[in-house]
Amino acid sequence: MTIGAWTPPSDKKPAKIEREQLQRFIDLLESNQAPALADLLAQEDQQSDFLVRLPGKEWLQEADNWSDGEIWHLIQFFALAEAQLPSWEGGAESAVIPLAKSLRRRKSPLNKEQLMWLKQNSENRFLPYGPL
Repeated sequence: MTIGAWTPPSDKKPAKIEREQLQRFIDLLESNQAPALADLLAQEDQQSDFLVRLPGKEWLQEADNWSDGEIWHLIQFFALAEAQLPSWEGGAESAVIPLAKSLRRRKSPLNKEQLMWLKQNSENRFLPYGPL
C-alpha cells in the first residue's frame, strides 16, 4: 500500500497579465476617477486579485506597453481595488509600486496632485514607493 498526496483541481486562471483585461481597467478609470469597482467589474475581473501581487519585474516589463496616462489609470485602478475589493490587498507587493517606478524611470514621476489622489483613495501605507 502506498500513500500519496492528493492535489485538488484548480479552477483559477493562470497568474499572468492579459492586456485586454488591463485595457478594461483603464477604460473604467478614463470615464470615472473613483468608480465603485464591485458594481462595475465583471465577476471574472473581480476574481483576478492575483494581479495586484504579481512580481514587480513583471509589472515593469508590462509597463513598457502602455503610455504614461494609461499607467496612471492602472495605478488608480489597483489602488481602488485594494481599498474596495476583498482579497485585493497588495501591501508592500502592490502593483502600484512597480507601475509608479516605471513612470519615474521614464522621467515622468507622479506629480503632487496624483500623490494626493493616492493618499485620499488608498489606505496602503506602502504606496507609491514601497517599503522604505
